[in-house]
Amino acid sequence: MMKQLLGSVLGSEGAKVMAINLTVAVLVPVAVGLVAPLVRPAIRGTLKSGIRICEKVRETTAELGEFVDDLVAEVQEELRQERMMSSGLVNTETRERTNHDGGRSQ
Repeated sequence: MMKQLLGSVLGSEGAKVMAINLTVAVLVPVAVGLVAPLVRPAIRGTLKSGIRICEKVRETTAELGEFVDDLVAEVQEELRQERMMSSGLVNTETRERTNHDGGRSQ
């Protein structure tokens, strides 16, 4: 009777699936243990490269932000001077001094 029960369990599809699952459960940790030391340096190198790229992007973005801020400030100053000139609030001496020092007043 035990022999028949064992034969019916091992001969069924369920037994095949169970055998496959058991094999995978045993082999995957072994494979990971063997492969991890080989893959770890490559993963670390990839992460280092990614961090370096991220830092460079942040640096470049900050520089671009400073450039845009400076440009906006220059344009705003030009607009302010144009408005003052068009309204007659700036005398000739102020205009000449502004033109000679590159738009910076002292």
